[in-house]
Amino acid sequence: MRKKPMRIALLGLGTVGFGVYEFVQARKDMELACALSLVVPEGVTCPIAKNLDEILRDETIDTVVEVIGGLHPAYEFVSSALKAGKNVVTANKLLIAAHYRELVTLAKENGVALRCTAAAGGGIPWLTSLERTAAQEPILRVSGIMNGTTNFILDTMHRSGGSFTDALQEAQRLGYAERDPADDLNGADIRRKLVISSNIAYGCVIDEGEVATEGIEHITGADIAAFKRMNRVCKLIAASRKLENGVAAYIEPALMPPSMPESAIPQNYNLISLTGEHIGKQSFYGQGAGRYPTAYNVLQDCVDIANGVRGFYTDRLEEAHVDNSSVQRQYYVRTNGMDKWLQSHVDKILDCGIITDKVSVTELHNWAKHRRETDPGCFFASLR
Repeated sequence: MRKKPMRIALLGLGTVGFGVYEFVQARKDMELACALSLVVPEGVTCPIAKNLDEILRDETIDTVVEVIGGLHPAYEFVSSALKAGKNVVTANKLLIAAHYRELVTLAKENGVALRCTAAAGGGIPWLTSLERTAAQEPILRVSGIMNGTTNFILDTMHRSGGSFTDALQEAQRLGYAERDPADDLNGADIRRKLVISSNIAYGCVIDEGEVATEGIEHITGADIAAFKRMNRVCKLIAASRKLENGVAAYIEPALMPPSMPESAIPQNYNLISLTGEHIGKQSFYGQGAGRYPTAYNVLQDCVDIANGVRGFYTDRLEEAHVDNSSVQRQYYVRTNGMDKWLQSHVDKILDCGIITDKVSVTELHNWAKHRRETDPGCFFASLR
């Protein structure tokens, strides 16, 4: 017996939403029941819903796809859809990271699917790979490049020797960076992806506010020149590992030898890795953002639901605190002078900064937070 087509309500017709619209229109096993959007692009022919209640009352709609972005009204829309017994597919990392436990619980209580593969990794099948691995064996670590905007900026600065401002403007010109790129540059975007990834990998729930986060907004061309003399490549790296009691989780610029796979990742691409207890390290490479890569994973989630997937990637929701005190590294630090703490941890003095002896991630990030009160442009990067 032939299955009825999946009937989808599409919330949002922006960059990703229009990509989803195009993909669904080309399929025979799915159909757009309606879309809900403040702006309707030219060429959209599906019905336009007046409000969310119209969608919730329609019993023929089984799946709601949310690609509005932001926290509100996305939170109200998604939670209402789950309570109404409809499957939800979303690309909204801000929403999932902020309301992880509540939304996963709602999906389970209502016997519906909640999938967000496009929220971490764009077009990379990252979260589904975590799901499959975690079902088979313990995942010990998650790490990698999870933001295409910052990778493009760092790659451009390394290749051109130009300034941070020039690289950012080029990223914006090419559409890799938003008009307001703050969440990319300060690490907030990558932090949300790391939270979601870690929760799925370890079957836990960590607080986003506990994740130590340093972005690249303070890096300069002089820093890049120093890294080249050190024969190192700078990348913004997210990392977490399962501890006996809790999780270590942090984001920071890292200086890597050219031989490391992450060093070779160009332009706006991502490279994300998991380390399993028996399979070791596996890495996933691809475009981490963009209309069609992101819309591809939204559609893949819909296909999985049509094929019988229910629930979330995990139903384990163990409370876990973040503790980075056991992770020790050397750091490159550039600041406008020495203070007592820094002077006590000098390993080597460079022409534009210093290399510290081994200190914990917790200690260095706390120092930098206080140092910025007197030196707002202070920059640091760990040595790998």
